[in-house]
Amino acid sequence: MGISALTPPPRPEDLHETLLEFPDNRLLIDLCGEFDRNLAQIEHQLGVHILRRGNHLAVVGAAEARGQVAALLQTLYGRLETGRGIDAGEIDAAIRMGGSEVSAPASIEDQLEMFASGRVEIRTRKKQVEPRTEAQKAYVRNLFQHELAFGIGPAGTGKTYLAVAVGVTMLIGGHVDRIVLSRPAVEAGERLGFLPGDMKEKVDPYMQPLYDALNDFLPAKQVEKLIAERRIEIAPLAFMRGRTLANAFVVLDEAQNATTMQMKMFLTRLGEGSRMVVTGDRTQIDLPRGAASGLVDAERILDGVKGVSFNYFTAKDVVRHPLVARIIEAYDRDDEASG
Repeated sequence: MGISALTPPPRPEDLHETLLEFPDNRLLIDLCGEFDRNLAQIEHQLGVHILRRGNHLAVVGAAEARGQVAALLQTLYGRLETGRGIDAGEIDAAIRMGGSEVSAPASIEDQLEMFASGRVEIRTRKKQVEPRTEAQKAYVRNLFQHELAFGIGPAGTGKTYLAVAVGVTMLIGGHVDRIVLSRPAVEAGERLGFLPGDMKEKVDPYMQPLYDALNDFLPAKQVEKLIAERRIEIAPLAFMRGRTLANAFVVLDEAQNATTMQMKMFLTRLGEGSRMVVTGDRTQIDLPRGAASGLVDAERILDGVKGVSFNYFTAKDVVRHPLVARIIEAYDRDDEASG
């Protein structure tokens, strides 16, 4: 829901115009978007009117909103000047982050330095990834700073996506030797033995979101090569038993569906030079009735342990379709009402 729907309309005497000049008409066309859809998105979300006059944009609205939109437009134009594109997601991210600009780090040290100035970007082989909310930004910081990081919150908040992006960054930067991605393979009471095919064919559907994330950050052929070399492993949680994972970036996704014993088993796989990330959503537990969630227990047991960080997300951090955030909020209200 845009700001215009949450705040009363400005008084006529408060409405003024801010005129912005953009010297490169080609970049201005990209800034406005096809059929001015980028401008329409900004108008809807920030409650202003934007008029195009030659190579100028006039922002009409209340003073505070005009200042915010002016900074936003200059930030987006700056992205275009550096050869980076903008889309609806980038615009939404810039609005959430207050129009702050980001630049590209070359190492983990540079990456962490960026946080001091409020700027961060994760670079992978195929794309650059930027945290789109303050919660995501804090989460990415902890992924670089802590050996064990938890990301807890609803679907669509980027918990696993950002973790995989950081893992790929560390792998291609030589900071870890491999990436290990895992999920509990049995959900909602289903048993793999009843599914057709060999073990890989049984397990792959559960692992597909992890493959999708990897393919977003690395060329498909490189993903295949790294998997063949076992520098990237994607395996069910049950396959982690008995292993020690050294010099690896390890992600456990859908951790709410791990039992307490499975969670303990997974966390004790941590070896020298490794980092672990555990992501999950406490509202989506598919374990049999009466079985405790290892994610919930880990929150309680590891609270305050040195080297462990917890980051929490809400519907406000959802970066999928805006309707997803409203659906999550509606379910949260229903849960609160029912106690």
